[in-house]
Amino acid sequence: MTDHQFGRFGISTGLDSSPSSLAAARTAEELGYPAIWLSGGPLPGLQTVADLIAATNSIKFITGVLAVVKYPAAEVAATYAALESTGRFTVGLGGAHGPRPIERLTAYLEELEVPVEHRVLAALGPRMLELARDHSAGAFPFLITPAYTAEARKTLGPDKLLAVSHLVVLESDPDKARAIARDTISFFPTIPAYAASFERQGFSQADQAELPDHMVDALAAWGTPADIKAKLSEHLAAGADHVAINVITGITGPQPTDQWRALAPALLAP
Repeated sequence: MTDHQFGRFGISTGLDSSPSSLAAARTAEELGYPAIWLSGGPLPGLQTVADLIAATNSIKFITGVLAVVKYPAAEVAATYAALESTGRFTVGLGGAHGPRPIERLTAYLEELEVPVEHRVLAALGPRMLELARDHSAGAFPFLITPAYTAEARKTLGPDKLLAVSHLVVLESDPDKARAIARDTISFFPTIPAYAASFERQGFSQADQAELPDHMVDALAAWGTPADIKAKLSEHLAAGADHVAINVITGITGPQPTDQWRALAPALLAP
């Protein structure tokens, strides 16, 4: 597969340049997580990437993702050039919604002066996976099953990065865990690209409206750290190089550093 040194498991979370976010990034690094994918909430600004790198020593950052409709290619390239010597920044791109998204993203990639091996795409559908294969280091899909990971690997081929973002709930009570996951997942069927992705994965319109247990369990790992590792490892067995844990707690507020800490011994063991 690829030579990207992101390890088997990383973190997917929304960070900014606030002291609390910088402290959370340092905590993740101290725990041994090799990479943070910057996602969720307001999209990370380019200055945020520089601030996070300055506040840490070795952990890698990937924008997961920068919306191409918001960030001009020249600005992204300039930020990458300024940080290239650190070897800790990979440009993750997406957000080309609306009419002709493939064409729009293709044009952006052709303009973007960032080496192919240091950019990845938030790809879900077959055409987007093909674009990731042909114009980037690989793909970073979200809300997919291990079966879909296997299909994505076939499309990407053996040498491209396949990094999967997966929801994680550190809760062993089935009702509580599913309620937390269901609340997060419920927004995504309203987004056409995700609705189409769910349909490709075999989830009917009724499934998407009701979010039955089998769909929630397929898209979110919950239970003990050992349970969660077993679920996430299904993606690795299906062909993923890396799984980024998107920990959700049902509470809006501080970063879930306690959960990262609880999961680290299981996920980061040799």
